[in-house]
Amino acid sequence: MSFDASTIAMLKTGIWETVYMTMLSSFLAYVIGLPLGVILVVTDEGGFYPIPWLQKILGLVINLLRSVPFLILLFIVLPLSKIVIGTRIGSPAMIIPLTIAAAPYVARVVESSFREIDAGVIEAAKSMGASTWQIIWKVLLPECKPSLLVGAALAVTTILSYSAMAGFTGGGGLGAIAINYGYYRYQPALMWVAVVLLVVLVQIIQEIGMRFSKAGDKRIR
Repeated sequence: MSFDASTIAMLKTGIWETVYMTMLSSFLAYVIGLPLGVILVVTDEGGFYPIPWLQKILGLVINLLRSVPFLILLFIVLPLSKIVIGTRIGSPAMIIPLTIAAAPYVARVVESSFREIDAGVIEAAKSMGASTWQIIWKVLLPECKPSLLVGAALAVTTILSYSAMAGFTGGGGLGAIAINYGYYRYQPALMWVAVVLLVVLVQIIQEIGMRFSKAGDKRIR
């Protein structure tokens, strides 16, 4: 096939829709997932504000959501997109299922990052009379900043792969181009171009995440 002006314009639109879906869903997933991750650590039995029953219930809900394959979750949540967005197709409609799928993953990434912190650092803050909020804001977040940035890069690339799968349901973006034009219309060249562009986006996101992580890591000299 020839990559004429209309095909190039379609690819540009696909890139924009993919970036739009990924970035907005990532932001919303962190708005939900970051507090959940904090709560999982703080309310644990060994946490500094233990509420075991809340931690167990929240952990169970997060594990249940993470256990559902994304394509199945996508079909389950699309009616909610219809109610909130007004449509089940297109990039905006994918924001809600992408956010719901990614938020539990983000919560576990944040929880894992926080658990890497030396307990002695937290004990020192408590001994100086720091409140729970001060420990979270001035100890946990700064101490695990490099790990959080690496986790954010992984989370965003995971959401990017979800957005590509959303092409099966008319989600738009490069995934939809690869499926609708490359696969169903037997244009393998276009499909491979879309795949390569997705790979390039993943590499860019990972590189940015690693650079920010290294820049903020006090252990690296």
